Amino acid sequence: MTNDELMTNGGGLGMNFHYSCFVIPLAFAIRASAFIAAFLPMLGANANAADNLGVLGSKPKWDVLENYQGTITHDDFAYLINDVYCTHGFAPDLIKIDNEAAQILTNRESHNVFTLHFAPDANSKARIPRLWRPAKSLPTAKLGKPLAGLHIALDPGHLGGKWAKMEERWFQVGDTKPVTEGDLTLRVSRMLASRLKKLGATVLFVRNSTQPITSKRPGDFKELAKKILIKNGVPAPRPGILDPNDSMKEQTVHWQSEMLFYRYSEIRRRAVLVNNKLHPDLVLCLHFNAEGWGDPSNPTLIDNNHLHLLVNGSYLQDELDLDDERFEMIRRLLSRAYDEELALADTVATSMAKATGLPAYQYPTTLTTTKVGSTGYVYARNLLATRLYRCPVVYCEPYVMNSKDGFARIQAGDYEGTKEIDGVARKSIFREYADSVAEGLAEYYSKTRGAAY
Repeated sequence: MTNDELMTNGGGLGMNFHYSCFVIPLAFAIRASAFIAAFLPMLGANANAADNLGVLGSKPKWDVLENYQGTITHDDFAYLINDVYCTHGFAPDLIKIDNEAAQILTNRESHNVFTLHFAPDANSKARIPRLWRPAKSLPTAKLGKPLAGLHIALDPGHLGGKWAKMEERWFQVGDTKPVTEGDLTLRVSRMLASRLKKLGATVLFVRNSTQPITSKRPGDFKELAKKILIKNGVPAPRPGILDPNDSMKEQTVHWQSEMLFYRYSEIRRRAVLVNNKLHPDLVLCLHFNAEGWGDPSNPTLIDNNHLHLLVNGSYLQDELDLDDERFEMIRRLLSRAYDEELALADTVATSMAKATGLPAYQYPTTLTTTKVGSTGYVYARNLLATRLYRCPVVYCEPYVMNSKDGFARIQAGDYEGTKEIDGVARKSIFREYADSVAEGLAEYYSKTRGAAY
């Protein structure tokens, strides 16, 4: 099981399960919808007692969806709901679909619904309002510049630097250089940026340093963390962690405060940057994968090494119960980002698989994911970033950092040409990652725009 599989749909490490967006240990996992109203004023500035929101979520603006009236047919809407976004099912009162329209519940307490009217047929569809541009809408590109005119935002996963241990994305083998995912992804993103620019793209960075985007810090979330723990069966939460291997650390205010900071506050602020300032046509979320490594100062190196990519979808029933997540899902569905991001992900996955030689990762359960596309490498999953960024998002998860091969290649650092690693001539892992993503994007946009490459 990979570290990502141990994550909730919101992301994270530790043996936690996802219930209505709260990251809590299994022993205390209960549905959050019954008690979330107790601290809604701390979750979102516009929240009130009638709202049922995710962690740090904002009250949905359902009237925004009026702009999507008549932009989708019944058949397309039903397909996306049943086969992409709600593959785990949903409560019958949340979404009701008939021939002419869909009734979407906006709030259970008020029983209010939003009515989405379908286009009679494909030829009658109204224009879809969106700030990002599908590949097919771009003009033919010049030779060698298949990404000309395209705005691509690079989102290096995690933070790195002094934050790596807090994020639990750090481990060290003996006296070797510590492996910190946030620093690795930042290195790849900078390499990838230069490649994309040469192909004609305008490149934007969601993160270009080890510093958080959010202005908040863990101390800002202590009261909320305490409320979460108390409501989840810890009547007197411990303030701090006894030691790094403290088996009960998830029950401390310290651990939960850090989680609220680096996972929820940080990703939500990145979304504000993407949606309100950068306005990209595509976001590439760059990550490295890992499997359980035990004690980070004495980690276990394993044989498994693999690759997969993620697009948004496969919402859990408890997630759909939250008003903001249900709204964000419907808005994303109506923007038709899935049409673009799945085709992109499949093409990039093929390029990465060819370059890395890695097999496709197989999730051990289908609790949070649904396999999509044609390559076997792409899954739909409801992660915070893939849901909140209002454009196509391709989320890359290559290489297992604590695999024997992955670790050796990371320790080898960056270099030109090839170097023999475990008897095999290998390109720098960072250049291989950046090159394969760039080549996949070049192939997709060349074919879609009719440009030579």
